[in-house]
Amino acid sequence: MMALTPAPSTAAGTLATDIRARLGELTPTERRAAHVLLSNYPFAGLETVAQFASRAGVSAPSILRFIARLGFSAYADFQRRLKEELEAQLQSPLMKQAPAARSASPLADFANAVIANITQTFDAIAPAEFEAILALICDTKRRIHVVGGRLTEAIALYAVRHLRVIRPDVVLIEGQAATWRDQVIDFGRRDVLIVFDIRRYQEDVVMLAEEAAERSSTIVLFTDQWLSPIARLAKHVISARITVPSNWDSNAALFSVVEAFVAGATKTMWEMAEARMNALEELRKKTR
Repeated sequence: MMALTPAPSTAAGTLATDIRARLGELTPTERRAAHVLLSNYPFAGLETVAQFASRAGVSAPSILRFIARLGFSAYADFQRRLKEELEAQLQSPLMKQAPAARSASPLADFANAVIANITQTFDAIAPAEFEAILALICDTKRRIHVVGGRLTEAIALYAVRHLRVIRPDVVLIEGQAATWRDQVIDFGRRDVLIVFDIRRYQEDVVMLAEEAAERSSTIVLFTDQWLSPIARLAKHVISARITVPSNWDSNAALFSVVEAFVAGATKTMWEMAEARMNALEELRKKTR
């Protein structure tokens, strides 16, 4: 097992930056720990080994192997590095909000929170993870199934409406949860289940993912910074920031990430996408 060389503790080269860039080199268990750390960086790593392991749904020895992979001989050294980065951030003028940026306007405050969520979400996505998910979406030998929860089903539908134009075999899992098993019964290794699940995580969505995992389907999870329980089953995880000054969480970052994947898939599959778009236009003309 080759260890990653810890990057210098600077704003431009944090440990998080190094992990994102080399996420593809990690094992599935290590990636799970990495996703938890990156989704709540650096605070998840400042917890005890047992707490970190519980968050990631892995064993304590797995966490120790993960930090060894990062180049640290002891958990205390790993935490010392995170504390140094945190201290440097707190001392940096760049981390302090300029007086001109402060606003008493609820609209401005909300807008700033949404913009920060989108920025932090995209910054946390490892290029290797994005490309791996994009490759699954563009693989027409695979069937794509998409499901969302009570407040994320709209994102799932949004994704499906776009992907159906680009490629075939894209299905929205909807309706009563009791009927979902009628669909998952046919899942297999060539199936991809894309799941949108943010707090409060839905048991029926988790159960669907468990059924899909038992059938060796590939699970791609879009979740929040606290990670849905489905993260322990997913091969790929995208964690989005969702908190805003409201009683409701914001899905703006998730929508933006979906649009990034739709844009990437359209570009990658342009020959097929263009042909399908032209065919759809001809069909629409017949209904006018």
